[in-house]
Amino acid sequence: MGDNKQRMLAGDWYLPDDPELRTDTERRVALCAAYDAAATATPAERAKILGQLLGSVGAMVRIRPPFHCDFGYHISIGAGTFVNFGAVFLDAAPITIGEDVQIGPNVQLLTPTHALDAERRRAGWEKAEPVTVGDNVWLGGGVIVCPGVTIGADTVVGAGAVVTKDLPPGVLAVGNPARVVRILEPQDRSTALP
Repeated sequence: MGDNKQRMLAGDWYLPDDPELRTDTERRVALCAAYDAAATATPAERAKILGQLLGSVGAMVRIRPPFHCDFGYHISIGAGTFVNFGAVFLDAAPITIGEDVQIGPNVQLLTPTHALDAERRRAGWEKAEPVTVGDNVWLGGGVIVCPGVTIGADTVVGAGAVVTKDLPPGVLAVGNPARVVRILEPQDRSTALP
């Protein structure tokens, strides 16, 4: 394994313009294209492609195309999760999504970050910090989750929110930057129909 890929996997500063990482990107491009093209394929055929693309994928995961990611192998999605159209998961670091998560259209889970120093940024240095989404979270349409953020189980993030800091379990958060506006009571989190 090359130096830049090792550095990326370790969460250190690395240069993404690297032949080995380019090969990983080409693999992702082919698998994402196959997945997007398989919109009318059987669920089993689509699940097979996701199994090749992602690091791990639970049963009954549904992702509506188009789906975009950096590598795919850093993404883990728990059983029963639904991802709507236009998701962008930049997985230079691990992206871990729990079970029964609902992800609205055009949601972005972003792990890469760049140097604040202009010269280092111009030279292309970046690093990445993991993103974690707990079980039974709902991310509304257009939510952006920034590098290094963890969202606790049973939390709801309103459409268009930009999550720059960790959110605890069982809250409703909205805005830019996202802020907690209330604690969700157990009946609010219930999946039982009336």
